Amino acid sequence: MKIRAAVCSGLHEPWKVEEVDVEPPGPHEVLVKMAYAGLCHSDEHLRTGDMSAAPEVLQVFGVESMFPMIGGHEGAGVVTEVGPGVESLAVGDHVASSFIPACGRCFWCASGRQYLCDMGMAILAGPMMSDGQWRHSLDGQHVNRMTQLGTFSESVLANEASLVKIDPGVSLKAAALISCGISTGFGSAVDRAKVKPGETVVVVGCGGVGSGAIQGAKIAGARYVIAVDPLPFKVEKAKQIGATHGAASILEANLMIPELTEGRMADVVILTPGVLTGDLVAPAMQLASKDGRVVATAIAPFNQDQVSLNLFNLAMFNQALLGTVFGSCSPRVQIPNLLRLYQAGLLEVDSLVTQEYSIDQVQNGYDDLAAGSNVRGVVKFDS
Repeated sequence: MKIRAAVCSGLHEPWKVEEVDVEPPGPHEVLVKMAYAGLCHSDEHLRTGDMSAAPEVLQVFGVESMFPMIGGHEGAGVVTEVGPGVESLAVGDHVASSFIPACGRCFWCASGRQYLCDMGMAILAGPMMSDGQWRHSLDGQHVNRMTQLGTFSESVLANEASLVKIDPGVSLKAAALISCGISTGFGSAVDRAKVKPGETVVVVGCGGVGSGAIQGAKIAGARYVIAVDPLPFKVEKAKQIGATHGAASILEANLMIPELTEGRMADVVILTPGVLTGDLVAPAMQLASKDGRVVATAIAPFNQDQVSLNLFNLAMFNQALLGTVFGSCSPRVQIPNLLRLYQAGLLEVDSLVTQEYSIDQVQNGYDDLAAGSNVRGVVKFDS
């Protein structure tokens, strides 16, 4: 079959809609008709090179290039076809995508840490995880898919391990946004930082992931939630969904927090900027109290190996610098859980969508993100 999909053909090339040839589902594969796809910043990291691996790394996956690549890893839709051996899904099921697959059998899945599933090593680029065969092509050339998904397409062919069955009565738009960004941010606060009632939390960056972190901190019972972002409209939106205070910079937050905390500083700092660079770590640690936890959530450039950090203070203040993927919570647990909170009116999703785009407007959506006019954009597909 042929599908229309937004494809990036090379570094710094724009997202452009192409007709891609897709073969029928293979073993343990599922075809999903997409309803919505989120315009997450991570896809731009691919286009700009932050997530583009060196040739020697790609050789491990049997590919020469990350490109061409169908973009998109946030999304939700309806199953239209299943391949041989599929056990967890059936035609007509509503599903959300999960950029981290979960096999359910490896050490990490068996120990309750699906977000570290060994299948995750195959999501950078390459053929189908099921059997190592390519099923997507463009003008005779193999096509990669962002995190083995590629949700910027009318239909997605993916391994069942990369899809999470959801309640058919829930909003597919909400499910698309919860499938990655909001879950990652929420988990950064609740599951990785383990925010406790009464604590002070700082969230640096108030986009889609930051919005999830702010709400996670609020629901966990934080007394103060300080939203840090240079864009005033994002700070105002953050206050509407749970932030108690706002600041335009880390420096401004640093001057504000002592008065709120009797000089103790923040218990938790969560880093969710558009791009995480090493020079942000030291200022973030300065926001944190003794025994404070700093969570590095945002994507850093693939080769970022230099970090500014005062090691003396890290040890003597008993602080912790923590990494996280998918908010350190299993997708098959987190996505349905947050959808239930959304249905109960406890988690705000709808107002975070600044604008909807067609599949032909993916590049416009990322231009708007770069211009600072979107909290989160979504692609709406024809029903």
